[in-house]
Amino acid sequence: MRKINPARLPATTLHNITKTYGRGKSATHALNSINLDIRQGEVTSILGPNGAGKTTAIKLMLGLLQPTSGEVSLFGSKPHDPVARVRTGAMMQIAGLPDTLRVEELVRLFSSYYPAPLALDRILDIAGLWEVRSRVFGKLSGGQKQRVMFALAVCGDPDLLFLDEPTVGLDIETRRSFWAQIRRFIARGKTIILTTHYLEEADALSDRIVLIDKGEVKADGTPHEIKATTSTRCVSCITSIAAQTALEHPAVQDARVNRARLEIATSEAEAVVRHLLDLDPNLRDLEIVGAGIDEAFLQLTHDEAPNHSDLVS
Repeated sequence: MRKINPARLPATTLHNITKTYGRGKSATHALNSINLDIRQGEVTSILGPNGAGKTTAIKLMLGLLQPTSGEVSLFGSKPHDPVARVRTGAMMQIAGLPDTLRVEELVRLFSSYYPAPLALDRILDIAGLWEVRSRVFGKLSGGQKQRVMFALAVCGDPDLLFLDEPTVGLDIETRRSFWAQIRRFIARGKTIILTTHYLEEADALSDRIVLIDKGEVKADGTPHEIKATTSTRCVSCITSIAAQTALEHPAVQDARVNRARLEIATSEAEAVVRHLLDLDPNLRDLEIVGAGIDEAFLQLTHDEAPNHSDLVS
């Protein structure tokens, strides 16, 4: 993981931003006076539960929405400034593309919108599209379509790239392949703003994680710093003790059996381990590790139980 350099200039900034939908008593405050700088040359994941305001923040940075109050800047200009916009690329979840155009035709079309696009061969290489370059978009698999969307987002060689859940719906192997493509782009010194409901993805790729909840920034730091905000520890072992039995101990926050291992979340690991050994002297393969990004997310957003479908909005 690259070390964050606070001296880097921001690629985009939200300054004292408030965004309100509706009026009067029916008004909804999506963002409440938030301040956020996305530094150049870093990968920043913006996470939040459903309705947290994360999507609103992204749309403001892209110039797709106007703030109720406050200022948004993109490379020191307004987001709709053409000079700033050509320096950005976006891979959004909702994007209609003609099914009848071939992959190569789509890439050439989108490349024509930029003054200095990457060469076609380079784009196909970055996105891993060589084998399907002549196939029509409508005949591609879901994973292949995701790679095309990525190719169109990077074809202008942007300095700032927005990736909105880029691996949603992909199997593990395809997702990890996509991570490799993203890392190659990162290696060129580009800035990436990532949203994902796969928290391990944010943990693996990010220099920085910003957690938004109820229209406010609840946490902002490296993945390590975010995980350090929770005192929860994970106790794992092979035992005959049932998860329901483990849950009877007052210090156990959660318990489940995963692939024959009992996994327990607790803030009092030593006491729980002593209790487990009392119940099962033959307990083996005991492990105690710090909480992961999932547990930190849940604690910071005060969720009662993991629900990965609700992690990002």
